[in-house]
Amino acid sequence: MFLVKFVFYHRIIGRTIISVGTLLNILIGVFVAPFIIGLTFKSKNMIYIVMGVSGSGKSTVGDLLSKELSLPFYDADDFHFPESIEKMAKGIPLTDDDRNPWLSLLAINIAQWEAKGGAVLACSALKESYRDILRSTTENVVQFIYLKGTQALLATRLRSRSSHFMPESLLESQLSTLEPPEQAITVLLDNTLENIIFEILKEINQ
Repeated sequence: MFLVKFVFYHRIIGRTIISVGTLLNILIGVFVAPFIIGLTFKSKNMIYIVMGVSGSGKSTVGDLLSKELSLPFYDADDFHFPESIEKMAKGIPLTDDDRNPWLSLLAINIAQWEAKGGAVLACSALKESYRDILRSTTENVVQFIYLKGTQALLATRLRSRSSHFMPESLLESQLSTLEPPEQAITVLLDNTLENIIFEILKEINQ
Protein backbone atom coordinates (compact mmCIF):
# COMPACT_ATOMS: atom_id res chain seq x y z
CA MET A 1 0.00 0.00 0.00
CA PHE A 2 2.87 2.38 0.84
CA LEU A 3 4.53 1.63 -2.52
CA VAL A 4 1.29 2.15 -4.47
CA LYS A 5 0.71 5.51 -2.79
CA PHE A 6 4.31 6.57 -3.42
CA VAL A 7 4.21 5.66 -7.14
CA PHE A 8 0.83 7.36 -7.60
CA TYR A 9 1.90 10.64 -6.03
CA HIS A 10 5.34 10.48 -7.66
CA ARG A 11 3.62 10.49 -11.02
CA ILE A 12 1.44 13.45 -10.05
CA ILE A 13 4.43 15.44 -8.81
CA GLY A 14 6.52 14.49 -11.83
CA ARG A 15 3.94 15.75 -14.31
CA THR A 16 2.59 18.75 -12.45
CA ILE A 17 4.21 21.84 -10.98
CA ILE A 18 2.87 22.16 -7.41
CA SER A 19 3.67 24.41 -4.49
CA VAL A 20 5.50 23.28 -1.36
CA GLY A 21 2.30 23.81 0.65
CA THR A 22 0.33 21.55 -1.68
CA LEU A 23 3.02 18.89 -1.44
CA LEU A 24 2.93 19.02 2.37
CA ASN A 25 -0.86 18.69 2.32
CA ILE A 26 -0.55 15.62 0.11
CA LEU A 27 2.02 14.00 2.38
CA ILE A 28 -0.06 14.75 5.50
CA GLY A 29 -3.17 13.33 3.85
CA VAL A 30 -1.40 10.14 2.78
CA PHE A 31 0.72 9.31 5.80
CA VAL A 32 -0.44 11.29 8.87
CA ALA A 33 -4.22 11.54 8.55
CA PRO A 34 -4.83 7.76 8.48
CA PHE A 35 -3.08 7.42 11.86
CA ILE A 36 -5.13 10.23 13.42
CA ILE A 37 -8.39 8.95 11.94
CA GLY A 38 -7.60 5.42 13.09
CA LEU A 39 -6.90 6.58 16.64
CA THR A 40 -10.09 8.63 16.78
CA PHE A 41 -12.13 5.75 15.38
CA LYS A 42 -10.74 3.23 17.84
CA SER A 43 -11.38 5.48 20.81
CA LYS A 44 -15.00 6.23 19.82
CA ASN A 45 -17.45 4.82 22.38
CA MET A 46 -14.62 2.96 24.14
CA ILE A 47 -14.18 2.92 27.89
CA TYR A 48 -10.49 2.89 28.83
CA ILE A 49 -9.97 1.85 32.45
CA VAL A 50 -6.53 2.78 33.79
CA MET A 51 -5.99 0.27 36.60
CA GLY A 52 -3.44 -0.64 39.26
CA VAL A 53 -2.78 -0.37 42.95
CA SER A 54 -2.65 2.89 44.87
CA GLY A 55 0.40 4.94 43.94
CA SER A 56 0.58 3.72 40.35
CA GLY A 57 -0.50 7.10 38.98
CA LYS A 58 -3.88 6.04 37.60
CA SER A 59 -5.43 9.50 37.92
CA THR A 60 -2.47 11.33 36.38
CA VAL A 61 -2.14 8.91 33.47
CA GLY A 62 -5.89 8.69 32.97
CA ASP A 63 -6.33 12.46 32.88
CA LEU A 64 -3.56 12.91 30.30
CA LEU A 65 -4.81 9.98 28.23
CA SER A 66 -8.33 11.42 28.16
CA LYS A 67 -6.99 14.67 26.74
CA GLU A 68 -5.08 12.81 24.02
CA LEU A 69 -8.21 10.84 23.09
CA SER A 70 -10.59 13.82 23.50
CA LEU A 71 -12.67 11.82 25.98
CA PRO A 72 -13.99 12.80 29.43
CA PHE A 73 -12.05 11.56 32.47
CA TYR A 74 -13.50 10.10 35.65
CA ASP A 75 -11.83 8.92 38.85
CA ALA A 76 -13.41 5.89 40.56
CA ASP A 77 -12.31 7.27 43.94
CA ASP A 78 -14.93 10.01 43.51
CA PHE A 79 -17.64 7.33 43.52
CA HIS A 80 -16.62 5.66 46.80
CA PHE A 81 -19.22 5.70 49.55
CA PRO A 82 -18.30 7.81 52.63
CA GLU A 83 -18.02 4.77 54.91
CA SER A 84 -15.47 3.17 52.56
CA ILE A 85 -13.37 6.33 52.46
CA GLU A 86 -13.45 6.45 56.23
CA LYS A 87 -12.27 2.83 56.50
CA MET A 88 -9.37 3.37 54.10
CA ALA A 89 -8.33 6.59 55.84
CA LYS A 90 -8.04 4.56 59.05
CA GLY A 91 -5.87 1.96 57.30
CA ILE A 92 -8.63 -0.68 57.19
CA PRO A 93 -8.67 -2.67 53.92
CA LEU A 94 -11.97 -2.81 52.05
CA THR A 95 -13.74 -6.16 51.71
CA ASP A 96 -15.58 -7.43 48.65
CA ASP A 97 -18.81 -6.46 50.37
CA ASP A 98 -17.49 -2.91 50.56
CA ARG A 99 -16.37 -2.85 46.95
CA ASN A 100 -19.24 -4.59 45.13
CA PRO A 101 -21.84 -1.76 45.45
CA TRP A 102 -19.16 0.73 44.37
CA LEU A 103 -18.21 -1.40 41.35
CA SER A 104 -21.87 -1.86 40.41
CA LEU A 105 -22.37 1.91 40.54
CA LEU A 106 -19.36 2.36 38.27
CA ALA A 107 -20.73 -0.25 35.85
CA ILE A 108 -23.98 1.70 35.56
CA ASN A 109 -22.02 4.85 34.80
CA ILE A 110 -19.84 3.01 32.27
CA ALA A 111 -22.95 2.13 30.24
CA GLN A 112 -23.98 5.79 30.31
CA TRP A 113 -20.50 6.95 29.30
CA GLU A 114 -20.47 4.53 26.37
CA ALA A 115 -23.79 5.94 25.16
CA LYS A 116 -22.28 9.44 25.27
CA GLY A 117 -19.24 8.52 23.18
CA GLY A 118 -16.77 6.89 25.58
CA ALA A 119 -14.59 7.84 28.54
CA VAL A 120 -11.38 7.21 30.47
CA LEU A 121 -11.76 5.90 34.02
CA ALA A 122 -9.08 5.56 36.70
CA CYS A 123 -9.97 2.56 38.88
CA SER A 124 -7.94 0.05 40.89
CA ALA A 125 -9.90 -2.94 39.45
CA LEU A 126 -7.64 -5.27 41.42
CA LYS A 127 -9.41 -8.61 40.88
CA GLU A 128 -10.74 -10.30 37.77
CA SER A 129 -14.15 -10.53 39.46
CA TYR A 130 -14.09 -6.75 39.94
CA ARG A 131 -13.25 -6.27 36.28
CA ASP A 132 -16.12 -8.59 35.34
CA ILE A 133 -18.52 -6.29 37.20
CA LEU A 134 -17.12 -3.24 35.43
CA ARG A 135 -17.64 -4.98 32.06
CA SER A 136 -21.09 -6.30 32.91
CA THR A 137 -23.20 -3.46 31.49
CA THR A 138 -21.45 -3.18 28.10
CA GLU A 139 -20.11 -5.47 25.40
CA ASN A 140 -16.60 -5.31 23.95
CA VAL A 141 -16.06 -1.63 24.75
CA VAL A 142 -13.99 -1.82 27.96
CA GLN A 143 -10.20 -1.80 27.56
CA PHE A 144 -8.08 -2.16 30.68
CA ILE A 145 -4.72 -0.42 30.91
CA TYR A 146 -2.57 -1.88 33.69
CA LEU A 147 0.09 0.34 35.27
CA LYS A 148 2.67 -2.08 36.65
CA GLY A 149 5.35 -1.14 39.16
CA THR A 150 7.51 -2.63 41.89
CA GLN A 151 6.46 -2.36 45.54
CA ALA A 152 9.45 -0.13 46.26
CA LEU A 153 8.54 2.31 43.49
CA LEU A 154 4.87 2.36 44.49
CA ALA A 155 5.75 2.98 48.15
CA THR A 156 7.97 5.90 47.15
CA ARG A 157 5.14 7.40 45.13
CA LEU A 158 2.69 7.05 48.03
CA ARG A 159 5.07 8.75 50.45
CA SER A 160 5.36 11.72 48.11
CA ARG A 161 1.65 12.59 48.21
CA SER A 162 -0.28 13.91 51.16
CA SER A 163 -3.73 14.83 49.79
CA HIS A 164 -5.08 11.31 49.29
CA PHE A 165 -7.06 9.22 51.76
CA MET A 166 -5.16 5.99 50.96
CA PRO A 167 -2.27 5.48 53.43
CA GLU A 168 0.94 3.70 52.48
CA SER A 169 0.11 0.96 55.02
CA LEU A 170 -2.58 -0.42 52.68
CA LEU A 171 -0.19 -0.92 49.74
CA GLU A 172 0.83 -4.43 50.81
CA SER A 173 -2.84 -5.39 51.19
CA GLN A 174 -3.61 -4.11 47.69
CA LEU A 175 -0.66 -5.96 46.18
CA SER A 176 -1.84 -9.17 47.87
CA THR A 177 -5.33 -8.65 46.44
CA LEU A 178 -4.10 -7.75 42.96
CA GLU A 179 -4.74 -10.27 40.19
CA PRO A 180 -2.76 -8.97 37.19
CA PRO A 181 -5.02 -8.91 34.11
CA GLU A 182 -4.29 -11.31 31.28
CA GLN A 183 -6.01 -9.19 28.65
CA ALA A 184 -4.88 -5.62 29.10
CA ILE A 185 -2.45 -3.04 27.83
CA THR A 186 0.38 -3.37 30.36
CA VAL A 187 2.75 -0.46 30.85
CA LEU A 188 5.74 -0.41 33.19
CA LEU A 189 5.89 2.57 35.55
CA ASP A 190 9.69 2.75 35.47
CA ASN A 191 9.48 5.29 32.66
CA THR A 192 8.69 8.93 32.01
CA LEU A 193 5.07 10.02 31.98
CA GLU A 194 5.40 11.07 28.34
CA ASN A 195 6.67 7.62 27.33
CA ILE A 196 3.93 5.89 29.31
CA ILE A 197 1.27 7.85 27.43
CA PHE A 198 3.05 7.22 24.12
CA GLU A 199 3.14 3.44 24.75
CA ILE A 200 -0.54 3.37 25.65
CA LEU A 201 -1.54 5.32 22.53
CA LYS A 202 0.60 3.04 20.38
CA GLU A 203 -1.13 -0.05 21.78
CA ILE A 204 -4.58 1.48 21.39
CA ASN A 205 -3.93 2.21 17.73
CA GLN A 206 -2.72 -1.29 16.86
